[in-house]
Amino acid sequence: MSTLTTAHQSIVHSRRVRRLAAAASALIPQGAASLLDVGSGDGKLGSLLQQHRPALAVSGTDVLVRGDTAIPTTQYDGRTLPHGDGSMDVVMLVDVVHHSDDQVRLLSECRRVARMGVLIKDHLCESALDQRVLAFMDYVGNAAYGVNLPYVYWSKQQWQQNLARVRLAPAQWTQKLDIYPWFAKPFFERNLHFMAFCPLAQHG
Repeated sequence: MSTLTTAHQSIVHSRRVRRLAAAASALIPQGAASLLDVGSGDGKLGSLLQQHRPALAVSGTDVLVRGDTAIPTTQYDGRTLPHGDGSMDVVMLVDVVHHSDDQVRLLSECRRVARMGVLIKDHLCESALDQRVLAFMDYVGNAAYGVNLPYVYWSKQQWQQNLARVRLAPAQWTQKLDIYPWFAKPFFERNLHFMAFCPLAQHG
């Protein structure tokens, strides 16, 4: 593991997980009883989310299942989620869509499996500088784990257009996530991150 990756793990990862779990907990409907974390990685985010919401049963699925995950995790082939239609109240994607080679299909699959809605945390790319910063962040945080890195990021307008293609629309959207410590915010926070909850029509 590179020095950069080790530093990222020690300085950023634990804070990121805490902040994102709190933000996700606030957006997930109170009536939700089950959540599928797509691209769940080590499962720490899902585990902490379950601490925030004890009535929420959290499970994960990932293309690369690690040896020791903090939540029950199943293998995912990268194209079709191993879950039935409407089998999970909420499907969560945290910094996962931009790792997919078919981002719209992934969103469509998550919509298929979700009964109440889809929770998304991802990036916004509005300039060439944003692209370079996001690619750097992506490499440092993921290359050591063999994660797919296509380096394709969407602007807010592209997000809205692609969500509409799969019949999803954010009812709640925030770009105030406070992921990074103060000294990193001017470089890596700015307006590069968002979290949104997209309810399905029958529950929205």
